[in-house]
Amino acid sequence: MKSQHQVVLSLGSNQGNRFANIENCINLIHQEIGTVVQVSRLYETPAWGFESDAFYNCTLILHTNASAQKILNQVLKVEKQLGRIRSEQQGYQSRIIDVDVIIYDDEVVDTEKLQIPHPLMQNRNFVLLPIQDLNLHWKHPIFQKTISELIAISPDDSVCTVVQDLKNPLQEIPMQRFNYIAFEGNIGAGKTTLVHKIADDFNAKTVLERFADNPFLPKFYKDQNRYAFPLEMSFLADRYQQLSDDLAQFDLFKDFIIADYHIFKSLIFAKITLAEDEYRLYRNLFDIIYKEMPKPDLYVYLYQNTERLLHNIKKRGRSYEQNISADYLDKINNGYLDYIKSQPDLNVLIIDVSDRDFVKKHEDYLFILSEIQKKIG
Repeated sequence: MKSQHQVVLSLGSNQGNRFANIENCINLIHQEIGTVVQVSRLYETPAWGFESDAFYNCTLILHTNASAQKILNQVLKVEKQLGRIRSEQQGYQSRIIDVDVIIYDDEVVDTEKLQIPHPLMQNRNFVLLPIQDLNLHWKHPIFQKTISELIAISPDDSVCTVVQDLKNPLQEIPMQRFNYIAFEGNIGAGKTTLVHKIADDFNAKTVLERFADNPFLPKFYKDQNRYAFPLEMSFLADRYQQLSDDLAQFDLFKDFIIADYHIFKSLIFAKITLAEDEYRLYRNLFDIIYKEMPKPDLYVYLYQNTERLLHNIKKRGRSYEQNISADYLDKINNGYLDYIKSQPDLNVLIIDVSDRDFVKKHEDYLFILSEIQKKIG
């Protein structure tokens, strides 16, 4: 799956309640444009290029799937919401809020309305110093210099003073309280997509199911009776090996582990697909393995109705999935719900995402985060 774009925005205000303007702008960007994953400290800086009251400035890192041009359009809407009225007057002016797109991945954009990296960033301490707070592993694609190197040669001699720290919207969701979170859902529920997105935003290590490498899966969908047992046994062995290895290896550079499956799904699918005698044998083997496996600190089940699942399956276009029946999906869903009921000690969160598109609609992704936040709280 393609990773999200990493965007750096610069914010400034020198009219009215400057602190409130900056805070409100950060929150609006987070709610309406993309996920604000990091915010610099707040700086007070003299007006640059004209005589006026001092500015408050900061920068932030935004995660989004949107294009650079779309982000610019959304930024202009946020400015307007906060009361900025753009004047036809030439030159620099005081403003209630100003948002600039500074960095968009490592790309160079040069159009009539948008230049990235921002063409004046290397000359402005009120941009460079807050970006330095973000600890980016980034080099200017034109000058081939890091932020620290740009600061060292900046011609700007103005003094930028740190005022205070700013709140990152994601700080309200202490996901790092958990060491291991598992997301589950039926076929086509979007759990892997969601896990990728959360891992990007919260600096988590991912454990992703390796279904694409299973040679029995396409054969199973063509002849379930013949290939059900070898399929389920191969999945069980692979899941056990993967989880044993990945959960035991602590990543010093990640805050927690997030998986797009829990090993108990092996038993749920086996109960549906295997004959009675095969299932008894499988269950004996599973029980031995399950006792050794670490349980997730939070188990999130993404519920989607069957109609939506069938739509998602058709849309993603895996040939071996196209003949999956509604009855089969119903059995899987019932298996998950029965499992959840039978596990009173498991920290479970069920989120109905039937009417939500957390890939295309940012507000739907924020809804899922808010449900997790409520559960943590």
